[in-house]
Amino acid sequence: MTMPAAHTHATPETGGRPIPDAATRETIGYAPVHTVADLDAAIAAARDAQPAWNALGHAERSRILHAIADDIEANSEELAQLLSREQGKPLDGPNARFEVGACAVWTRNAADTVLEPEVVFEDGPARAEVHYDALGVVGAIGPWNWPMMITVWQIAPSLRMGNTVVVKPSEYTPLSVMALVDVFNRHLPSGVLTAISGDREVGAAIAAHRGLDKIMFTGSTATGRKIVESSAHNLARLTLELGGNDPGIVLPDTDVKAIAENLFWGCFINTGQTCAALKRLYVHESVYDEVVDTLAEMARTMPMGRGLDEGNVLGPLQNEKQFEIVRDLVDDARARGARIVTGGEAAADLGPLFYRATVVADIDDGARLVDEEQFGPAIPVVKYRDIDDAVRRANASEQGLGASVWSNDPDEAAAVATRVQAGTVWINTHGGLNPAVPFGGTKQSGYGQEFGVAGLKAVAAPKVISR
Repeated sequence: MTMPAAHTHATPETGGRPIPDAATRETIGYAPVHTVADLDAAIAAARDAQPAWNALGHAERSRILHAIADDIEANSEELAQLLSREQGKPLDGPNARFEVGACAVWTRNAADTVLEPEVVFEDGPARAEVHYDALGVVGAIGPWNWPMMITVWQIAPSLRMGNTVVVKPSEYTPLSVMALVDVFNRHLPSGVLTAISGDREVGAAIAAHRGLDKIMFTGSTATGRKIVESSAHNLARLTLELGGNDPGIVLPDTDVKAIAENLFWGCFINTGQTCAALKRLYVHESVYDEVVDTLAEMARTMPMGRGLDEGNVLGPLQNEKQFEIVRDLVDDARARGARIVTGGEAAADLGPLFYRATVVADIDDGARLVDEEQFGPAIPVVKYRDIDDAVRRANASEQGLGASVWSNDPDEAAAVATRVQAGTVWINTHGGLNPAVPFGGTKQSGYGQEFGVAGLKAVAAPKVISR
């Protein structure tokens, strides 16, 4: 099979919106500009299609999801190249090819995860079971940083449980998501899955739409709050994966060489544009200089450039707004007297939105680069002396998506991890996800869980049958 070209969805003549290559800013295609009326029609079609889709049963829906995963794998290189151009992440490393592969993995996991009725009470003839039914129609609003993979996180479990789905991709990365939806729709009945490429008005309409039973959103905390407010109009159930300012704590006498690669990619995966990336690093004074020097050397030598050029593993910032945020935060750190160990400047020789991988030392809480989510290739490294103080600092954020503890002693690391306030705390790694392990945030990083059994339950309606 050949993958349908995403740019054929629209043209300048049909009012399509130009989408630039993230690295070169050249137009690579045109996205349709759907309206609220288009959204209404998509939701109506999804509601009409849902009963028959649900009636197919879990086994048939799982079979279809496996066929979709096969098709994703058969078209993986074309999908990865489109993703690389539109989002900016390189083909190599934990980037575009990795993301497309994850789409197939998560689709299969949604198909294969077992969710049986649960017996919650039994006493002689009395018995109570919890069953999980389809909710109806799910509205899925995705981000621009991992646009294809996170869309699969939203739609694959929803489809498996018998729901139909209307997807709104980010305005920055619609082409890759629409290409992915095209692959899904080769195998799905009409109306079961529809992509709506619209502006903020369309996104706001999804949040308040009375035709939706569930809303899934990955994005900023500020937008998440607006969705919560809007959902009062329809009382739709919500899964919100919002922003994170993930801390890492490196314990005394850690073997820095042993953790160096995992630590670097915890900070810089997807050029730092990951909700659960490591955003602020607290390092004990006994290993502080070694950690700073090791990260800086890796940042200086890690290949950065256009995503389609083989060998690059760091790319540009995806859009101008994010580029300005990163630059402003690093400039603020510099003005406060922090030490820019490496980077700290645009890489204009590579393209308009490239920013060099940056390590900032001699910085403390209160600096914007520490307190705010940078979502880019700049890591502040903060020195500490007392572990209780490091835990207090790590927990001081209003956000709580992920965190990590690093140590030669896994038991000591686990003891510290129990004290850190986050939805996931990793030990000697950061940001790795498993489709069978629940994932979600605490505090202002959102609520609800995705993946595995918990993820299926999140897109289902529990029904108690008592007798």
